[in-house]
Amino acid sequence: MREKLNNICREFSIPLILGVACAMLCANLFPNLYHHVIHEPLWGDTVSLHWLVNDIFMVFFFAIAGVEIVNSLSKGGSLNPLKKAVAPLMATAGGVLFPAAVFLLINWAAGDTAYASGWGICTATDIALAWLAARVIFGKLHPAVNFLLLLAVADDAIGLVIIAIFYPEPGSSVQPLWLVLVLAAMALALGLRKLRVRYFEPYVLLCGTISWLGMYQSGLHPALALVFIIPFLPKSGTSVHQNDEHGPDHTQGKSALHTFEQRIGAMVDYGLFFFGFTNAGVELGSLSSLSLIIFLAFLVGKSGGVMLFTWLAVKLKAALPEGMSFKDVAVVGFISGIGLTVALFVSENAFMDSKLTDAAKMGSLLSLLTAIPAAIVARICKVGRWQREPGRSLERLCGES
Repeated sequence: MREKLNNICREFSIPLILGVACAMLCANLFPNLYHHVIHEPLWGDTVSLHWLVNDIFMVFFFAIAGVEIVNSLSKGGSLNPLKKAVAPLMATAGGVLFPAAVFLLINWAAGDTAYASGWGICTATDIALAWLAARVIFGKLHPAVNFLLLLAVADDAIGLVIIAIFYPEPGSSVQPLWLVLVLAAMALALGLRKLRVRYFEPYVLLCGTISWLGMYQSGLHPALALVFIIPFLPKSGTSVHQNDEHGPDHTQGKSALHTFEQRIGAMVDYGLFFFGFTNAGVELGSLSSLSLIIFLAFLVGKSGGVMLFTWLAVKLKAALPEGMSFKDVAVVGFISGIGLTVALFVSENAFMDSKLTDAAKMGSLLSLLTAIPAAIVARICKVGRWQREPGRSLERLCGES
């Protein structure tokens, strides 16, 4: 029973959702107390709950995202060989370029350049919540679920690059010389791998700490520190295959990469409560034109980009997964507009003005609403749970989730 409850909590992102709900409640009922709790220094002038979550905990969040990317690119993974991933990768490109273009176009049309630095907020897809929405709409066995998962993983890879290049640590000037420490950490990780060190702890604690210091001192966001180390964790002894429910899966042996994912993954899933609590606390009065622009970029940009670029991929002879139609792609496009976690993270770094930051966060929260048009389109087009096939009743589809 305990294990089943644990699986439900992690599978349905309950800690993150509860964290967001608590943050919204506290920020609107007790705003002064809320901001005191998350921003009050615990040690020195820098270390606060907010700092611990965004600069320390998020290191492991992005590391797990890195593991997903490494797994997908490994032999037998969903992005290997790349030929079978052409359609979702093209969809990813559209899902990054179009939202950014829509965001900048609306800003240009409004004649306001103050919001321009927020274009990166609307480029990411929240893997966990988008996957959850896809399962609810399609049922877990539908090929569109894995298509979305591939899209979201590739989306995260691009998102990491965008954060590293365009969104350094707020208030810090970039000092590239310190990145030598990151290179040194990568070289040390390679050395550990050559020495056949099979445990993940030396890679994370030693190489990860050096990489974190390099990122922090350079002015780039230290939350990406382990992303540069994860590819060096040994993968041997682990067989990767495509799992219908969670994407790439490991079934043989326990490599350092697999052990890290197993042990740290649960901590990250539950720790997202604190991320939601410290980052999603915005007053309802923060809703502004910026919030609506971000929401429109998620809604129109993501769906339009995914559909157009998938259509181009098919025209270029790339194949959709068997059993998936372009109607399914349209639904996936709307689902990919759910961008909560990474969008909130980028919102923290995109603006120096706290009012703009709160407005951007409100737009990130509104991205959850893109699941509604996804369900409406699915029902109108009769796909997923509304698909009419002989012997395939709605009750049976509901049993798949």
